[in-house]
Formats: sequence, structure tokens, C-alpha cells
Amino acid sequence: MVSHSVWIVGNSRSGKTTRLVEHFCRWLQIENHNLGLFYTKKAGKKSNNSITKPFVLKQTEPGVLVLAANDDNRRELSDKIVTKTLGKYPIRAKTPLGFFQDEVILFWPLLIELLHLKAQFPVRLRPETEQELATKLWREQIDAEILRRAGVNEYRLVRRILDLLQLAAYSGTACEGIAEVLQSGLEENGINLEPEFLASLLLDWRNWCLERGLLTYGIITELYTQHLLSDRHYQERLSQRYQAILADDVDDYPAATRQLLETLLQQGAVGAFTYNPDGAIRLGLGADPNYLEGLARHCRLETLFTPATPSLAENLARPMVEFITQPMVMLELPATVQSIQTTSRAELLRTTAEVIGKAIKSGRIQPEEIAIIAPGLDAIARYTITEILTKQNIPVESLNDQRPLVSSPMIRALLTMLALVYPGLGRLVDRDAVAEMLVVLSRRQGVGGRGQGEGGDKGDKEEILTQHSALSTQHSILSTYIDPVRAGLIADYCFVPHPDRPNLLPVTSFERWDRIGYAATTAYSQILQWIEKQRSQQEQRLIPSPISLLYLAIQDFLCKDSNPPYDQMAALRELLETAQHYWEIDTRLRQEAGGEGRQGGQGSNLSTLSTPSALSIPSQHSASTTLAEFIQLLRRGTITANPYPLRPIGLSRKAVTLATIFQYRSSRRSHRWHFWLDAGSPLWAKGGAATLFGAPLFLRDRLGEPWTAEDEKITEQERLRRILADLLSRVSEKVYLCHSDLAVNGQEQLGPLLPLVHTCVSVISKVA
Repeated sequence: MVSHSVWIVGNSRSGKTTRLVEHFCRWLQIENHNLGLFYTKKAGKKSNNSITKPFVLKQTEPGVLVLAANDDNRRELSDKIVTKTLGKYPIRAKTPLGFFQDEVILFWPLLIELLHLKAQFPVRLRPETEQELATKLWREQIDAEILRRAGVNEYRLVRRILDLLQLAAYSGTACEGIAEVLQSGLEENGINLEPEFLASLLLDWRNWCLERGLLTYGIITELYTQHLLSDRHYQERLSQRYQAILADDVDDYPAATRQLLETLLQQGAVGAFTYNPDGAIRLGLGADPNYLEGLARHCRLETLFTPATPSLAENLARPMVEFITQPMVMLELPATVQSIQTTSRAELLRTTAEVIGKAIKSGRIQPEEIAIIAPGLDAIARYTITEILTKQNIPVESLNDQRPLVSSPMIRALLTMLALVYPGLGRLVDRDAVAEMLVVLSRRQGVGGRGQGEGGDKGDKEEILTQHSALSTQHSILSTYIDPVRAGLIADYCFVPHPDRPNLLPVTSFERWDRIGYAATTAYSQILQWIEKQRSQQEQRLIPSPISLLYLAIQDFLCKDSNPPYDQMAALRELLETAQHYWEIDTRLRQEAGGEGRQGGQGSNLSTLSTPSALSIPSQHSASTTLAEFIQLLRRGTITANPYPLRPIGLSRKAVTLATIFQYRSSRRSHRWHFWLDAGSPLWAKGGAATLFGAPLFLRDRLGEPWTAEDEKITEQERLRRILADLLSRVSEKVYLCHSDLAVNGQEQLGPLLPLVHTCVSVISKVA
């Protein structure tokens, strides 16, 4: 029998997603009796009544599962389907890992029965909390000798070990089988630790988490693939809930997803899948495109050749790759590919920004039609390009710019404020931090703002209005009542360090306090009164948790009578969500510690494992202890999970796009012009941060095979081919290869794209 499922193959921008949606709409336009079969599974039941509805759909049983590679793609695909079907047919749109997580939580009672777990509601660990807890759990076993042999610091080693659990789960390998997989290939990857030792750490970690109802992405995936999906009762419910599945960009899915998709297809569901041979963007982060390609045997093949939009890939991708891999091949690049060449990288950044600014001002192109793409973007490059273009009133959008939360001055000020209110945190406060806090918390508010001093008059309000009206972009700096110089003076003379109770004195304790000025004195007095009030309430236990104090400080100082720009609001949401999650985990572990104490020696053997003291053992200053851990976690530069929503609501900004290769390819965007920054960098062929340690060992077609230097060379060539083909498919008119002879560290750049730079025509490096 011919399968109704379809496997759609095509390169980037060839119309695969559109074709996927068309197939879904076509299924819905089948004859009435087939519609009834598709949605209600009433096989063979045909009604003679012509008025009978062809199908019935319940909101509680969506009937159609839609999968996408990441959350942004999921939203866009869901919007397209809803628009095409006029919202008449309910769908459930998820990423593969999001679906696993929902199913594990939904069927948690079944897992409790299967694995004999403690009956408690599960809580998912965010990556930063996972890292913190695992570090403390393994601290006695990962000593100085282990770190010396591994050749990395504690943070990186713990992250690598946790990534092994995640990669194993994605590949469908049980935690107990990790040692066997690592046995053959781990030593070749540059770490001299016994596979059995690493596997024992991961087993302890997994069991410790399950005992306390804590879930990570790796544990969630293992629970779903190893236990839930193989259970007969769950399979029955799965077949009743989903009769169709749409999966976009399956080349970016982990191998474990194939087990789910094959189960649905074997149970009679109809499916439509898209596959990009030049995709595999997440290869190295758990994706296994070769294994997922095996799904094609269940479907009929449909190949798309013509790109939906014009691109340079058809004419340039193959010759450029051949020229790079075989230097003897002659290549003459067209005028659509040009280069910008300088000696230093600083000059390259300036020249690139000037070329973009000149093109936009001349009207040849709009900002939203330009993308600046680099294999790696450091803070200097982001700042330089953004600053130069912003001064020319050209907005810049930095894609998924994940910086440490503590890099925001507002976040640092709020953490300092917490350390001043709660006792026992004096060692986390210094004069510089106090001065910064005074500047941030004394920001001027809008007209009629209640944050002014009682002595504020109409003139002050008019001044505030004038200052606010001058803020034309989100990069403008809001004026403050206390400038950095006055804040430094106040911190020098009024801040009293103390390990338990650091204090701020009244401004009159400064002999020449008249030098501070009326506005700054009033603002400082308000901050001082606010802190004293919160201290008093904290001592009376009237503040439920530090999260409540954060909300109050944001309300009273940062968001009072004004709305900060989106990026600042995102940072504040990120802080609140991170704090909320941290205290949720803290509460769970304290409950577990209390339960283990009451049970005495009758508890599970997991209770004998080392337990993170600051997060599980109650003490007299438990809130302060946990708060100290939280502040130190953020100050170490931990990058926390993105807040929800991840992007502004409404139309996208008309701005120049600035992104790394991985970020740009993941966003599936396209532009008229591309500027490939650092074209001479060797990072173009490297996986970099987009490759997890040990990822090649867990690919299903070579599971556990040693990873050699030859394998690495072939992988780099294939990665470079895919990157070039993909990027050239996403640009329609012009590519600029931006190259500097010297890298940021002063070394000469001799990357794989250098032959292309020397081949194409160079534009004028100095712009008038």
C-alpha cells in the first residue's frame, strides 16, 4: 500500500515549509468520509445524512502534532498553519525537547509506578542551577588531581560531564551504557579520565535528581525514550491523541525523536517531514541528521529543486567549495562577491560599518535588508559596529545576544541592594558596587513621577521632560539625580563596610556634604530611607522572600512612571525568573532534607550522597546563605535561560542584523546583502561553541567509534560546505567578504575562506 506520508527534501529557501503546510491543507480537503476517518478514527462509518458533520475535534485532543527545530521556528510554523487553515483545526506545536518535557510531566504518575519513584510533582532544573547542584554533588570526587588530569577548570569539566548525559539521552543511549560508548573514543578527545568514573558520576547525579523530583533535559529525554515511549499503556494513549504529525527541519532533531515519529507512523498516523541536506545546523548539539533520514523509508519522496526566492547558491556554492578544497581549480567570482580588506581588525570593523552606513544613506538598500555574519562575535565587535551605525541613526539588532546577566548595570545594582538589606552578606559589597547602585537607583522619572524629592518644583519637572524627550533611541542613557562622581564621593565617605551588617550613613556625615548638591542629596536620602525600611521589615519577617524585595525595588526605582527599553525589561524579567526558579529548587531541597532527617536511617540510599549544603540544609540564616549563593552564581558570569517572551511582540525592527553563523542559520532568515565578518578566520570550519564535548561519539551511525584526526578533517570540510551552501541560499544580491590580515590577538589569519578573499574584487577600504 502506498504511504500517505511524505518526505520533502530541499535546500535552504526552496519552499519546504510552505510545501509542508500545503500538504496539511490538502489532507483537510479530502472527501468527507476520509476526513471523518482522519480525525475521529470512525473507519468505515459513512452517514447517509448529508448534513452530518464530516469530523468532530475536541480541544482537549488536538489530533495534530507539529514539531519544529527551535522555539522561534515553532512560532512561525504555527502561525502559518493557523493562517492557512483559518484557525479551524487545532494543532499542538512543540519542539522535540519541549514535547518530551510535557509528556514526562503529564505522565509522571505512570513513571512513578514504573520506576518506583517518590510521589512528588517534578521540577525542571534550568542549566545554571543544574551546573551549580552537580558541582556541589561531585565536589568531593572531583579533586585537584582529577582537574589536573582533565586539563580544564572545575566549571568546564562539570559542564562537559553533564553534556555527556544529555548527548547520550538524545542518541537513545541509557545512562548505564555511557561508559561503554566512552570506552573507545574518550581518550582521543583530549581528556584523561576513566569512562567508568565519568559514568558513575552521571549515575549518581541522575539518581540524586530523580529521588528529589528534579529534571534536566538529559534526564527528561532518557525517561521519555527509555521508559515512557516503550510502555504499552502510553503508546495506546499516544495513538488516541495524535492522528497526524508535521515535522519541519528534521535534520536538526536528536536521534531520540525518530523513535517517537516511527511509533506514530506505525500506529497509523499520517506524517509530513521536511529535510535539508545542507542543514544540520545543530549537528554537534545533539542533532543526528543521518539517523533521522532513515524516516524516509516510511514515506514517499518529494524533492524541491527551485528556490522560492532568488539566491546565489545555485551558481556559487559548488565552485566556491571546490576552489577551497582543491586550490588548483580556477575560479573567477562575479561582481556580486566583493571583499573588504584591511590590516588590523579594528580598522576592519570601522570600514565595514562605514560601507554599510554609506550604502544605506545613498538609498541603495534598507537596514533590514543587511546581515552581518561572523563565525564568532566578541563584545568589541558587537560594540564597535553597533556604536558606529547607531551614531548614524541606523539601528542594529543583535540576534540572541546571550550575555551574562550580571553584565547589566541594573542587575548589579539590584544584587548590591539585596546584600545591603539581608544580614551576613557584607563581603559581597564594596564601595564601587555601592556607587554604581546609587547611580542606577537614582534615575530620573517622567513628569509627575513620585520618585522625586518633596522639594522638587515645576522647574525640575520641566527639566525631566526635556531630558526624556531627547531620548531618541534605546541606546540613550537616562539621566540620574546622582552622577558617577557624586556617587563615588558618597560611597567613599558614607559607606561603612562590615562582614555582617554593611551600612550607609546619612549624607550629613560627610563634612562637605554641601558639595553633593540638593538633587543628589534628596535622591540619596530616599534610597537610604527605602533600604532602612526594607531592613526593618526583613527583621520582622514581613518580606516573604528576596524575590518580593526584587519586585519592590524594580517597581519603586526602575519602572516607576516610566517604561525601560525592551532589552532592559528583558534583563529584569530574566533576573526575576532566575531568582524564582532558584528559590523553587531551594524550597524543594529543604523539604527533602527535612524529610530525610525525620526518616533517620530508613531513607533511600540516595540520601547518603553528598547534598549541596547551602541549598538543602536549614540553618539560622538560611535565606541569607541561599541569597549569597545566588549572588555569587550570577557574579561568576553565568548565562541564564532567556526570559519569556523571547522577542518583542509585533513587527520586527527595521534594523541591520548582527549574528554569528549559528544564530543566523538557526533563525532561517534571508537578506539582500551579506557581510561575512572575519572571512579569514579559521573558525569558519570549526564547530566552536555549537559543538558539545564528545558529540561525535553519540552519532547513531558510528556510536562509540573512535574519533580520529582524519574524521575531524572530513567533518570540518563537510561543515564548511554546508555553511557556504546555506548562507549563499539566504542572500539574494551581494556578499562582502570582510577580512583583516591580523586577528584581534595580533596573529595572522589563514582561514579556509582566505583563497576566496584574494580572488574576488576588493572595494575601496577607506570610505570618504
